[in-house]
Amino acid sequence: MVSGLESIELSTLILIVVAGFAAGWVDAVVGGGGLIQLPAMLLVPGISPVQALATNKMGSIFGTTTSAVTYYGRVRPDLRTALPMAVIAMAGSYGGAVLAANLPASVFKPIIVAALIAVALFTAFQPSVGQLTKLRHEGHRHYVVACLIGGVIGFYDGLIGPGTGSFLIIALVSAMGYAFLEASAKAKIVNVATNAGALLFFVPHGAVLWGLGLVLGVSNMAGGYLGARTAVKQGNKFIRIVFLAVVGALIVKLGSDIWQDSFA
Repeated sequence: MVSGLESIELSTLILIVVAGFAAGWVDAVVGGGGLIQLPAMLLVPGISPVQALATNKMGSIFGTTTSAVTYYGRVRPDLRTALPMAVIAMAGSYGGAVLAANLPASVFKPIIVAALIAVALFTAFQPSVGQLTKLRHEGHRHYVVACLIGGVIGFYDGLIGPGTGSFLIIALVSAMGYAFLEASAKAKIVNVATNAGALLFFVPHGAVLWGLGLVLGVSNMAGGYLGARTAVKQGNKFIRIVFLAVVGALIVKLGSDIWQDSFA
């Protein structure tokens, strides 16, 4: 199976297109589109988990690039922070993808769920967080913190993936002091790099299903463009509400995975 379209039924293809569009929209606003897109990919007959993850990354890079460009044109995020963070995140994502081929993601899921619960509680009980940009660090410390965030979350994206954009946004809001809109704009730039880093590993290993990835990419682009425009128009309060909804869904999904793994 090279393209991924050889044995796929029309109904499954339509579902994947719809999932790609919805995932692109969610990713552009707060991240977490992998919750929608990756399960849809696993419906393709004969696809392996690694192929699903790799092709998901290919589709996602179309959407994250589109939303990053849209955000940049309307929000003008500071590239002096975003670009170094993206470079480190790309390296981290490559390392995570290498480890993903040799270590089960279930090892890390309990830690991730605990972190997500903490993030949800922090955001829910701090309604003023993310409304205005009030940077917490200055000078070199600002860039060091940004690069540490990029490296750690980039590694996570290469290893597991779902919720990467959400983790980036909450880290930029809570650890660095950005407003939600500014954080979302920067997160998309970094997310392009994390997808690229994982693909640098997956493509040479032949894990990408190219035809399916292109279909997914086009639908993801459309969703990403609309989602970025919606986020810019609606502003920080809207992003915060969607963020809490997506984080809640992530907690349920990963918690369910842990429960199923414990009885497997």
